[in-house]
Formats: sequence, C-alpha cells, structure tokens
Amino acid sequence: MNWTERHLVDAYVFGYPLVYNLSSMQAIAAHGLGSLPPAGTNTFAHATKLGSPADAFVSINNDTVYALAILDLSGGPLLLHVPDTDGRYYVLQFVDAWTNNFAYVGRRATGTAEGTYLIVPPGWPGEPPTDARVIESPTDIAAIVGRLAVDGEADLPAVRALQPQFTLTPLEGNGALRGIPQPHGDLPEHLRFWELLRSWSLAFPPAAPDVQYLHRYSDYGLTDHGNPFGIVARDLEEHLANAFADGRNHVEELSKPDPSAAVNGWQGWPHGFDYNVDHLGLGTIDSPEWKIADRVESYATRARSARNGLWGNHGYEAYYAEVFVDATGARLNGAHAYELHLRELPPADAFWSVTMYSVPEFTLVANPIDRYSIGDRTPDIVTGEDGSIVIRMQHERPDDETAAAIWLPTPEGDFRPMLRVYQPRAAMFDGTFTMPAITRLD
Repeated sequence: MNWTERHLVDAYVFGYPLVYNLSSMQAIAAHGLGSLPPAGTNTFAHATKLGSPADAFVSINNDTVYALAILDLSGGPLLLHVPDTDGRYYVLQFVDAWTNNFAYVGRRATGTAEGTYLIVPPGWPGEPPTDARVIESPTDIAAIVGRLAVDGEADLPAVRALQPQFTLTPLEGNGALRGIPQPHGDLPEHLRFWELLRSWSLAFPPAAPDVQYLHRYSDYGLTDHGNPFGIVARDLEEHLANAFADGRNHVEELSKPDPSAAVNGWQGWPHGFDYNVDHLGLGTIDSPEWKIADRVESYATRARSARNGLWGNHGYEAYYAEVFVDATGARLNGAHAYELHLRELPPADAFWSVTMYSVPEFTLVANPIDRYSIGDRTPDIVTGEDGSIVIRMQHERPDDETAAAIWLPTPEGDFRPMLRVYQPRAAMFDGTFTMPAITRLD
C-alpha cells in the first residue's frame, strides 16, 4: 500500500460511520426491520415484539421493544410528546448523521413523567413554546432510537398502550423536506462509498474541527461540490478502490476484541460512544471522563462502535461488555458446553441481561426455545441459595433439567455473549464489580 492509499484508509475510517448510519436509516425507513415497520420520516415506528433473528441488525437487544423515528429537520422543528410511563424504564436516544449521541429523554435523563420537547435543526433562530425544552440536532437528518422495557410477553399489551403516545408534530409553518441526497449515476461499490461520503458530509457537515480534517482529502474529491467520481483518472480510481478495500478490512480489524483490555475475557465498552465532544445536549454528561480527548483516536472508536453496535448508548445510560473466549482463552464455540456463574449480579438501577450473538455477524440466531437473552427479568429464573445464577451456554438442550431451566442456546459455530446493564451503578466503572470468566464444561 502506498502513501496515498494509507492516507485514504484514514478517510474511510473517518467516513464509515456516516455512510453506514445514513444507509441504515434509509433502509429501515423504507423497509422496516423485523417487527419494526417502515419508519417513514418525522413519525415513530414501533416494534410489536422483542428482537428476534428476523431483525438482521448488529447487536440488537432482546430486552426492550424498539421505537424509531427518522428525523428530517430541514423543514423546521418538531414537537416531541412523551407519555407518563409510571416509572417504566425507557430511553429516547438522539443520534445525528455522524452517529453522535447528542441528547437523551427517558427514565435516567428526564424521568418518566409526561413531557414536551422541541427538536430544532442546527442554528435555528426561533423561539420555542414556553412549555417545551429544546433539543438542538447537530445535523438536519437524525434519528430517535427508542427502547421501552418489557417484562416478558405478558407485559407487551401495557407497552403497546404507551407506544401511540410518543408523537412528533411539526411546528407551525414548517416547510418542504430536503431528505438525504442520492448518489449520481450507476457507480461501482468502491466509488459509491466515496461519493456518499462526499455528498453526505457536505449535506450534513460535522463539527468544525472534523470539517478541517476532511479537507486533508480535498485532492481526492471528497470536498468537491460537484460530482468528481463519475469520471475518475485510472491511477486515482486504483487508489480509491484499494483504499476502500483496505479501509473495510481495517474497520473489521478495529471491531475485533483487544485481549489486553479484557478482564476474565470480558471487554467492556464504557467509553465506546464518547467520541462526541462537540454536541452534548439534554440528558448527556458533558465532563472530561465521558469525552475522548484525541480526535483521531475518536474516529477509530466511532468506526468500531458503528460496526459492532450501531446506535448504542453512552456508558452511563447502558453499559456494554462482550466476550469471545472462555477461561482458558479459547474461542467460544457451539461445539462445546459452558457455564457462566454469576455469584454477584451486575449492579443496575434499571436491569441487566446477557444476550447471545453469532460471530462475525453479531446477530441473534434462531433456537428451539426462542430464548436469546437471560437477565434479572427472565421468568422463573433459577438462583442458588446465595442468590447467584449459573447460565448454561451450549447449542443442544441440556439433559439436566436444572441446567435446561437457565439454558441460553448458542449458535453452532463461534459466538459472542454480550452483557448489558441499564442505568449502571458506579461499581460497573470503578472496578468494584467484574464479570467472571466463562468456563468450558467438556
């Protein structure tokens, strides 16, 4: 790889979250995702059931039903109404075009009482209604990713009654919507990526320091206002093609676990979404320990988080940790049986779970009992006299009935369990609590 291509790989890492994020928004808005219907624009779409293998989305949770609203604020502000959930955990996470979590509404951030909020585009000069708190989006296109806690199938009717009460209404006088620009012409995959990065970064510019960073690549057409990728010089196209392939491989490498950062095989993500340092609004924590100081480092973190857990929350809203290996360091694989012995339960002010995913897809995999996670709300969970829980992980149903009662089925091949702790307590961050290693039984 020559200098030009190495240079462009950095541009790929920088732009990957934007391209992946907006592409995902477009696809879900048009086609939905599993039980989440097509979202459209400036209205909520609600899932009718918990996540399942039909939801082909990276690291989708199985604890909450999702709500999604794709926002186009080019026509003006939107009024958001939320109902009183009577203490039920929920979070509305606001994500801009670059995957920055820029605001939160919900149990941790604003409580569970009824409320009204005004979501405004960047630089909006108007006056909000007196009863509405303002949330300013850094980009005209954004998403509200909602999660409402469900305590099993019997609790779904109560959640479905709440869903229609989450509403978005245009403020009076809103204009036409510009939408997301589409690429010009029929471009090959590698040129399409660079064209999407060019056009979308112009339509939805990042923070000023990031714009300056992007201008390092002006010689390659990434800051042009016209389309430079319709006709490309042969040597430049070769560089762009190689950098696209190498950039994609590099993001895959970034998404792999770092054994040096693991504790008992578990690698936590307490700061996986701290790359947003410029747009910290309602419900966020604007303090140094929740911001990555090195911007170039933050670009790599942002790309990894988009690849492994698009639309994940800040650590103070939900703590994530993943594990790929057992206590001996061997890869977890469905050919074997394992146990996870939780003598101490993860400290949560809301709830916790361990969810099973395939590798490398990071998706849920069908199993005969339709169980994809185990946590403190799992019905009829079996605990020891000391309150501990032993989770059995294997592909086939255990013969032992006690183990079968707390069986978390695995895929046939490699797998990755993920811990989620909603509203984590301080012990999740200060080292007081650690997840135990997963022990292979056979």
